[in-house]
Amino acid sequence: MTAKGMSSAEAADVYVRARDLCEKTGDTDRLFVALWNIWLITALGDIAAARPLSDRLLILTKTQSDGAMRLEAHHSAWFTRFFGGEPAPARSHCDQGLRLYDFERHRSLALLYGGHDPGICARYTGAWSEWLLGYPDTALASVRDAVHLAKRLAHPLSLDIAYLYEAVLGLFRRESDMVFPPVDWAERLATEQHLALILDPRLLRSSALLAQGETEQAVASIPERLAKPETIGPYQYRAYHLALLSEVLDRMGNHKGALASLADALAWVEQSGERWWEAEIHRLKGVSLLSQERFAESEASFEQSIQIARRQQAKSLELRGATSLARLWGEHGRRAEARELLAPVYGWFTEGFDTADLKEAAALLSELA
Repeated sequence: MTAKGMSSAEAADVYVRARDLCEKTGDTDRLFVALWNIWLITALGDIAAARPLSDRLLILTKTQSDGAMRLEAHHSAWFTRFFGGEPAPARSHCDQGLRLYDFERHRSLALLYGGHDPGICARYTGAWSEWLLGYPDTALASVRDAVHLAKRLAHPLSLDIAYLYEAVLGLFRRESDMVFPPVDWAERLATEQHLALILDPRLLRSSALLAQGETEQAVASIPERLAKPETIGPYQYRAYHLALLSEVLDRMGNHKGALASLADALAWVEQSGERWWEAEIHRLKGVSLLSQERFAESEASFEQSIQIARRQQAKSLELRGATSLARLWGEHGRRAEARELLAPVYGWFTEGFDTADLKEAAALLSELA
C-alpha cells in the first residue's frame, strides 16, 4: 500500500489470501486486520459496497476490550461516511476514534491498517468534515493539529497525506497561499520516501494559481495527459480531481471540455458512491453553463447543488450554491427572492467570516438590500 497505493491490486490479493488463511486457522485477531484492509481497498472504488464491511467491523468490536480494534473500526466508519457524503456521522466517528487514540500505544497501527496512522487520519478527515459542515476555522485548527502530530510521529505516509489535506483545505478556504508550501513538502517527501501520492499535486497547484488569477501558469502546470479527463486518477478523489480540472478548462474558455469533465465526475459519483464533493460538482456545472448563457440549465444545476448540500448538511457547499443562485436571480430582477434564499444560509454561520466564501456572500447580500 505504501509503495503502490492503497487501491493496488497486489495489496488486495495479499489481504484476500490473509483472510482465507485466518478463517481456516481461526486466527480472529489477524482476521480483523485482513478484513479491515479488504474494506479499505473496496472503499477506494465502491463506497456503497464498503458500507456493510465497515458496519461488520463496528459490530465485531462493539464488545471488544481491545481499544485498538475499536479505534480501527471507527477509522473505517469515518472514512466510509465522509466519502459517502455524510460529514456529520464522519465527524462523530472521528471524535470517537480520537477518544480511543493513545499516541504511544497506537503508534504502530499504521503498520497494520492502511499504511497510515489513525489518530492523524481522524484529525485531517475531521478537518474536512468540519469545513463541509460549516466550521472553516475549526477545520483549520484540526488540520494543523494533524500535521503537528504527523511530524511528531515521523511516519512518512501519514505526514504526506496530512500535508495534502492541509493544502486542499487551503483550496476549500480559497486561500491559495496556504496551498503551495504543503504541496511542495508532500511532493518532496513522496520522492524521498518512494510514496504513492493520493492527490495530484499539479492539479492542486494549478487550482491555487487559478485562484490568484494566474490562468496561464495554471494551465501550464497541468501535464498534457491530464487534459483528458479519462486519465485522471487515482480512484479515490477522482471526482474531486475532475472538478478541479473542469475549473481550469472553464477559465481557458474550453466550456465543452469543462462540462465533459464534470459529466465524468458525476458518472464516477454514481459508480463509486463517492459523494462528498457532489454538490460542488453540480454548482460548477451551473457556473460553466452560465458562462454560455444557458440560464435555465444553470439555475437547475445551482438548485440541485443546494438540495444535495442540504441533504448532506454540508453548509459550506450550501452557501456556495446559494451565493451562485442568488447572484443569478439578482441579475435577472429577482432580488427579493435572491436575498430570501441567501440570508438565512449566511446567517447560520458562527465563524469563518474572514474567508472568501463568507465575504462574497456578505457583499452580495449588501448589493441585494
